[in-house]
Amino acid sequence: MTEVTEPVEESSEPLNAPRLKTYLVDDESSLRVFLKALAEDSRPIALDAERASGFRYGQKAYLLQVAIRDKAIYLIDPVAEFDSQTWERFLTAVSNKTWIIHAASQDLPCLIEMRITPSKILDTELAARLLGLPRVALGTITEHYLKLKLAKEHSAVDWSERPLPQAWLNYAALDVDVLFELWDAVEQDLKEQAKSEIAEAEFNYLLVPNMKEPKIDRWRTTTGLHEVKDQRALTIAKHLWEAREELAFEKDIAPGRLIPDASIVAATKAEPKTRSELAALRSFSGRGSRTFIDIWWKAIQDGATTKNLIELRPKSTGIPNHRNWPQKFPEAHARLMASKALLLEIATTVQIPQENILNPELLRQICFEPPLALTVETVSEALRAKRVREWQIELVAEPLTETLAVKTFELKETTEKLP
Repeated sequence: MTEVTEPVEESSEPLNAPRLKTYLVDDESSLRVFLKALAEDSRPIALDAERASGFRYGQKAYLLQVAIRDKAIYLIDPVAEFDSQTWERFLTAVSNKTWIIHAASQDLPCLIEMRITPSKILDTELAARLLGLPRVALGTITEHYLKLKLAKEHSAVDWSERPLPQAWLNYAALDVDVLFELWDAVEQDLKEQAKSEIAEAEFNYLLVPNMKEPKIDRWRTTTGLHEVKDQRALTIAKHLWEAREELAFEKDIAPGRLIPDASIVAATKAEPKTRSELAALRSFSGRGSRTFIDIWWKAIQDGATTKNLIELRPKSTGIPNHRNWPQKFPEAHARLMASKALLLEIATTVQIPQENILNPELLRQICFEPPLALTVETVSEALRAKRVREWQIELVAEPLTETLAVKTFELKETTEKLP
């Protein structure tokens, strides 16, 4: 096993290297050493993952950082060659541990893709939100609690590169080096603010499988697409997006590195009549804009000739966009404004962000379609059906019921007085 760094003494200076011994785990023998060390310690591990966002297709993890308290940090290379049985042991061993992690919601998708799922989570970022800290980035709360400044100059590098440079490995190790002390400090604050049970409920909620259905028309999220108003042009944009997505998957390249969204919109608006016109379009840029010009031109041709034109606006499957409520649904808008003011008041009192007390989309749903019989029980049940946690229901159900009832009564009175 290769030792990456020697530990450094603690100091008040910026923390540029990990204080624990750090090892790179990239072969069978080093993985076995790690598994032995993991089995000998029953305490929570500190864990983090690095992806190659912006470089590779998808959200695959290209480095896992695991720290064992007071012992060592292990940087595990998930793309290295390991014996399949040993790798299965690794997946099971890490999954059976309690994790101290920062911003678990960011890393869980790539970890679950690897078949690593935690038995319990202690999330320092989420805890910091519940504690009412104004900024919750790892570097920020590390400075706040530990008076240590983390080096962050390698936060946007291509982690799929091999071999990984020494400076990158140091940076990766720092993200778990501080997590044990950080959790100790955060946990103490949670106890002092009587928020330990709230935090535990939120940590447990992270383990609940995500039930949200994937977006069907992901191409509609293309930046700048709102400028395209014509049905045919929008169809061409869709074909270009799909061609880029297919090529990005095939080449394992982030789609935006082939051609950015701006190029899709520019080509759509320019309406090139020939392949040469497209190639000459200066606003059609990107690393793959000319290399794969035939693919882009075919997509434009397909979009320009297909009889299956797409709808200018997708068919709504949920409640209407709340931005249209003031004109089209004034009653729902009035309920929403009053409820948002209520949440702000509650958030200020308990020092927890509004979005952590009640998801904004969920609030809009209940304001648009409140229970027919407005009671604390019916509102509580409506919230519970949407997987709102009990601590949230205890905070909001009663005042929210009153707010919705008052607004509904006021609106009814106003309507009845109209000539």
